[in-house]
Amino acid sequence: MRILGISGGIDFPHEDGFVTTILNSEVHDASAVLIENGQVVAAYEEERLNRIKHSGKLPILSIRRCLELGGIRLDDVDKIVFYCEETQFKYETTTHRHQYRQFPYSDPKAWIVERLKQFFDTDFKKENVVFENHHYCHAASAYYMSGFDEALVVTIDGASLEGNAGIVLNAEGNSLKPLSHISNDDSLGAFYTQIIEFLGYTTHDEYKVMGLAPYGDPAKFRRLFKKAFTLLPEGKFRLNRSFYYVLMDSMPNPRLKGELFTQEHKDIAAALQEALENVVMHMLVHYQQATGRKKLCMAGGVAHNCTLNGKILYSGLFDEVFVQPAAHDAGNALGGALLQSRKLAPSTQTETLRHLYWGSAIQNNDSVLEILKQWERFVTYRKADHVVEVAAKLMAEGAVIGWAQGRSEFGPRALGNRSILADPRPAENKSIINAMVKKREGYRPFAPSILEEYADDYYVLPQTKAPYSYMNFVLKTREDKQELLGAVTHVDGTARIQTVSRETNEKYWHLIDEFRKLTGVPVLLNTSFNNNAEPIVDSEEDAIVSFLTTNINTLIIGDYVIDKKTVGKEEFLKFVPKRPISSELKQSVGYTVEGNKQTAYEIRLHFGDKYKTTLSEEMYRLLEQSDGEKTLAELIELRGCGRKTEEDIVDELIELWSLRLIHLRPFETVALATV
Repeated sequence: MRILGISGGIDFPHEDGFVTTILNSEVHDASAVLIENGQVVAAYEEERLNRIKHSGKLPILSIRRCLELGGIRLDDVDKIVFYCEETQFKYETTTHRHQYRQFPYSDPKAWIVERLKQFFDTDFKKENVVFENHHYCHAASAYYMSGFDEALVVTIDGASLEGNAGIVLNAEGNSLKPLSHISNDDSLGAFYTQIIEFLGYTTHDEYKVMGLAPYGDPAKFRRLFKKAFTLLPEGKFRLNRSFYYVLMDSMPNPRLKGELFTQEHKDIAAALQEALENVVMHMLVHYQQATGRKKLCMAGGVAHNCTLNGKILYSGLFDEVFVQPAAHDAGNALGGALLQSRKLAPSTQTETLRHLYWGSAIQNNDSVLEILKQWERFVTYRKADHVVEVAAKLMAEGAVIGWAQGRSEFGPRALGNRSILADPRPAENKSIINAMVKKREGYRPFAPSILEEYADDYYVLPQTKAPYSYMNFVLKTREDKQELLGAVTHVDGTARIQTVSRETNEKYWHLIDEFRKLTGVPVLLNTSFNNNAEPIVDSEEDAIVSFLTTNINTLIIGDYVIDKKTVGKEEFLKFVPKRPISSELKQSVGYTVEGNKQTAYEIRLHFGDKYKTTLSEEMYRLLEQSDGEKTLAELIELRGCGRKTEEDIVDELIELWSLRLIHLRPFETVALATV
C-alpha cells in the first residue's frame, strides 16, 4: 500500500493569484511524504527544492522526488492525503472563487487531480484523494512514529481551517480518542507570534525569541503577563485576546526590526516564554492525572519550542516523551499518510523513528566530480582517502566547514548531513560563524552534536526518557563543561543537544569521534548549512553556491575537499543569470515629495513581500533579456551598461545571487545541459 501525504497550498510556483488563507496567514511549510506499507520511503519539504523558506506552494518538486526515490509513477500511488478536512477546504476555496476566477472547481478532489495532471501527465482517480483533519495529522505524525502502544497526545500550533489550534487525545493501539480541543481563539501559537511583534519579529521568528528569553528576567513582567490568560478547571484555559494592547499601554516603545534590544525587550521575551510554559504545564498536569498516561507525544508548531520541551522532561510528569521532529505543518504530510495507512490496514506497524535522512542523496564520488568540474573556475578540489580525518583536523585547527553527506534531513534541523560544523570550544566561534555565514542576531545559540555515549558526561539528562537525536530539547550543560563548550552553551548554561548514534549516521559519528581523538572533546558545533536568505542546502550544487556566497573556510561533499579560488570579477561575466520561475520584474512610476516623476525597478518572488529588492535600471534591462542561456557578458554586449560599469553590474548581480533572487550557473553547466 503506497500512500502519498502532502501539505501546503494548491497554487503553482509561478502563480501569484490563488493563495489559500488561514486566518489571514498564508499556507506555509509545504511538503510531500511517501510511505509504503507503513514505512517512510522518502520525505521532502518543498523549500529545500524550490529554495524559498517556508514555501507554501503545491509541493510539485517534493512529490516528483518522492516518486523518483520510490521508483514509481503517480498512478502507482494508492491514496493521496491532504492535510485538512474536505469540508473546510471546500469552504475556503468557495469563498475565494469570486476573487480568484481561475479556480473553476467546487469539488476540491477534482481540483487537486487537475492540478497534479498538469505536471504528472496522469488522470489520478479523484476517489483516491483523501482529506484528513489538520490536528489529527499532527497527532498521528507523533504517536505512530513514537513506538508507543499508548500515550497522551497533545498538538499545539497557530491555527487550522477546522477552527482548532490544538487537540488533546488519549491514544491506545490505533485509536486516537479526543479529550479536548483548543480553539483558534485561544491559540497559543498565535498568541506567541502576536507578542513577538512587539519585539520586532513576526511569523516564523518564534524560535529567535525563545533564544532571547534567557537574557531576561520573567519576574519583571510576570504580573502583567498573568493578564494574558486565565487558567480554568480540568486543564482548560482562556486567552485574553486584547492582551497585546494591554502590553502596548504598559510598554509604549515596541522594538523596530534592526534596533538594539533593551533589557525590557529581553524581560518581555522571558515573561512570554514563562507564560507559555505555565499554560502548557497546566494542561499536561491535568490530562496526565485524568488519563494516567505516563508517555507523552507532542506535535504542532509550538512543539518546536525546545525550552518548553526541556521543562516538560525535567518536571518528571511523564516516564517517556516523544516530540515529532518535523512538528510544524510539513510534518502533517507524514501524519496524514500514516493515518490513512492505519485506516486501510489496521495491522500495519510503523517502525519507531530512528532517523530523518529521507531526502536527496549525495551521489557517488564520480558524480560529485562531474559537478565540481563545472565550477572549477571558482573552486579547487581534491579527493581525500580519509576525509573524516581531514575534516576533523581542519576543525581542530580552527576552520569552519560545510559538510554535505548522504541523504538530506526532513524537518527544520540539520542533523549532520547538511551542516556547517566547527570547534565547539572557543566562545568566539559564535560571532565568527555569524559574521561568516548567518548574519543573525548575536544572542542566538548554536547547537552541539555529541556522541551519544558521552551525553551524560556533558549534560544533565532527566530521568524522563526521550530521544535526543533531533535537537528537540534544551538541556542543562554540566557546570564543569560549560566553559569548555563556550560556543554551544547558552547564557543560562543550557544547550539544544543532538546525540549522534553510530548506528544511524556512521560517517558523522566517526567525524565527531575523530575530533574527540584530536581534542578530547566528543562534541561539534552544528548549525544548518545555509545563509540567512535561503533554506538548508539539498543538492551538491546548492552546497557549492552557499559555499561561494559565504565565508565558510572549506566545503566537503562526499570524499571531496573543496576550497575557493581567488577570482577577479571578470570571471562572473561568464556566469549565466536566470530568474526563478516564481519571479517577476516590476517597473512602476511614482512621484517624489517634490512632485517629480520617478521610475522604480524591482524583482520579486511570488512568496510575499519578503522576497523582493530594488534594481538599477541597467540590471532590470539585463534581466529582462536573460533566458538561462546567455552569459552576463553576452547580455551586456546586447544591452550595454548604461550609466553603470561592468564592475558595478557584477557587484549588483552577486548581491542578488546572495539573496537567492536570481540563479547563477557557470556557462559550462548550461552548455552541458543543452548537449
